[in-house]
Amino acid sequence: MSWQSELKNSIRNEDELAAVLGLSEEERIQCAEVIAHYPMKITPYYISLVDKENPKDPIARMCVPSVEELALGGSQDTSGEALNYRAEGLQHKYRRTALLLSTNKCAMYCRHCFRRRMVGQSEDELNKNLADAAAYISTHAEINNVLISGGDALMNTNAAIERYLNTLTEIKSLDLIRFGSRVPVTLPERIYGDEELLALLRRYSARKSLCLVTQFNHPREITAQAQRAVQALQECGVQVKNQTVLLKGVNDDAQTLGALLAGLTRIGVSPYYIFQCRPVTGVQGHFQVPLSEGVEIVDGAKALQNGFGKALRYVMSHPRGKIEIIGRMPDGNMLFKFHQNKYPEDCCRIFTRPISPEDTWLDEELNPVGELVESA
Repeated sequence: MSWQSELKNSIRNEDELAAVLGLSEEERIQCAEVIAHYPMKITPYYISLVDKENPKDPIARMCVPSVEELALGGSQDTSGEALNYRAEGLQHKYRRTALLLSTNKCAMYCRHCFRRRMVGQSEDELNKNLADAAAYISTHAEINNVLISGGDALMNTNAAIERYLNTLTEIKSLDLIRFGSRVPVTLPERIYGDEELLALLRRYSARKSLCLVTQFNHPREITAQAQRAVQALQECGVQVKNQTVLLKGVNDDAQTLGALLAGLTRIGVSPYYIFQCRPVTGVQGHFQVPLSEGVEIVDGAKALQNGFGKALRYVMSHPRGKIEIIGRMPDGNMLFKFHQNKYPEDCCRIFTRPISPEDTWLDEELNPVGELVESA
C-alpha cells in the first residue's frame, strides 16, 4: 500500500475503529462522543502495531480515543503560544529560534497532542504568507534556526516543502532548518517511499543543515519500516533527533523508557528531550505523570544508556521558557533550571520548588521579579 493509500484508508470514525479492534457497543458509543470533540485519524500502519489482546496496550493508548479525554480542566494553550506570534503563523519565543506553523494536518492524531486546539480542526494559526514570515526572520539576525512544524511538517505537499526550503535556505543568518514530524513513527513510507521528497531533501541539505525532529514514545514504534525511514533521511544528509513525551500508561517506567532510548541510539537517532506531558484540556489527567515520579523514571532510564543515550534533558515547555527538571534536593524540594528562556532575567536561572507527590506542572503565576509563585 502506498503512503497516499495509507492516508486515504486511515481510520476516522467509530465504526471503522470497531471493525478493526472489535469494540463493544459501549466502547463504540464512547468513541463517537470523543471524536465529536477531538477528531480521530489512525493510519493502517500504526493500527497494525496495536496489541488487540491487551486492553491497556500503550500503542492503542496513543491513538485510540478515550472517554477520559472529555474531562474538564487544563488549558488549550499550555505554553503561551498565543503571546508569541510575530507574523501570520510565525512564533518567536526564544531569541535564536523561529517557529512556523505550516499545516494543521497530521498522518495520525495523537491523543496526547498539545496543539489539539488546531490540529485537524482550525487553520487560524497557520502560516499562509511565507514572504512575510521570511521578511521577519531576515530582519532579525539573532534568529539562527527555524522549526517548520504544525501539525506535521511532512504532511505538506512536496511543492510546499520545497517552497519553505527554497526560501529559508536563502537567508544567510540561518544555520539550521528543522522539521517537526512524527511521520517516521506513524507513516514511515511517506519518507522512504517518496523519491521526490528524498531528492529535494538531498538537494537542499547541500545548501543548509537540515534536521528532522521526531517523536518515538515506545520501543514498539521502532519497527523495520521506521528504521528504513530514518536511514533514508540520514542518507539524504538530514540529521534525525527525537523528543519523547513522558506519558502515563505508555513509557512511565524506567525499563520501557530505557529500552526506547537504547533503541533510538541503535538506529542512529539522537535522544534530544524527554518532555513532561503538558496540562492540555483532555490530556491533563489522562497522560500526565507526577514530577516526583518523572525524575526517578528518567534517571532510571538514563542509567541504562551508553554515553550517547544519556545526552538528553528532561524538560517542560512552560510559558516562561523551556525548564529543565533536574531532580530532588536533600531538603525535599525539586531543582529546576531554565534551559531556554523567553525573558532575559531567566537566562540559565536555577531555582527550587516544593513539589507534592501529585504535582505535574509548575504554576503559571509570576511575581514582578520573575520568580515562580508558590502554590497556595
